[in-house]
Amino acid sequence: MIDLLWDMETSDPDDFLTLLMLLGHPRVKLHAVTVTPGTPDQIGVVRTALSWFSRDDVAVGATNLDHPKRPCVSQWHYDAYGPMPASRDAEPAGALLRELCARPGMTLLTGAALKNLGAALKLDGFQLERLVVQGGFAGEGVVPQNKQLEKFKGRVTCPTFNLNGDPKSALAAIASPAIATKRFVSKNVCHGVVYDQAMHERFAPLRTKSRSLELIYKGMEHYLRKGEGKAFHDPLAACCAIDETVGEWAEVELYREKGEWGSRLKPGSNVKIIIDYDREKFFSVLTENCGRFTSWRVITLVSEMIRHEV
Repeated sequence: MIDLLWDMETSDPDDFLTLLMLLGHPRVKLHAVTVTPGTPDQIGVVRTALSWFSRDDVAVGATNLDHPKRPCVSQWHYDAYGPMPASRDAEPAGALLRELCARPGMTLLTGAALKNLGAALKLDGFQLERLVVQGGFAGEGVVPQNKQLEKFKGRVTCPTFNLNGDPKSALAAIASPAIATKRFVSKNVCHGVVYDQAMHERFAPLRTKSRSLELIYKGMEHYLRKGEGKAFHDPLAACCAIDETVGEWAEVELYREKGEWGSRLKPGSNVKIIIDYDREKFFSVLTENCGRFTSWRVITLVSEMIRHEV
């Protein structure tokens, strides 16, 4: 079991699919969801998902409820799942992260620009045991040539969307001594992970096993009607957060140069970046289930029964 916080956006479907996965995963206790930038439309999407799992215990944070460029939500969310009423029911994300990240054993998983983490880092007393970021790049000199994706062959640096969404916050997080462990699930691997029709067919017999799998299947059923496949960047990062053996890692120094990101091998840095992943283990972790209840809820119910019996 891991205690986890999920920092997301909603312009791309895979953040929302990751939220659905985390809400029903038997090895995850989700404490909070923070959203970038945090418009009422985005908060409504998150609140709707939480309601499907009766998870009113999960805190929700936003950076900017009054962001001028509403809605910041892709149409896929509404087309696949129906109406999701807007909401302003969210706490300031930076303060929420400072409070919850300080808890022992907490993991912060991010699938968006690091604006919320950046806000938290500026607050006194911030500390975090483990950070897992979907973003960054490892190329030539870090990734063996036989493991480099064709599109990145020979590249040393590359732009990456999430880190470039707020490079100052990304660099501050990389340098921060307040974050004990740092993991980066980067595009040199993520771009090779695609949920296509073949994966959909493999997913089909599992979809009745849990609410999470049922909803992920529903969303991808709609997506695949119009597209050949969906890059699964954030679900890979989530699976690596749940079980780091999904990935193969190199210890590195991350850097930014002329708007692009790169990595240099640096033993002892305690910053690791993914260079490959185990495809079967990824699928196994992605599709884990515990019926209609997450395992931590089962444990809680059993504990309550024993306490009352005593």
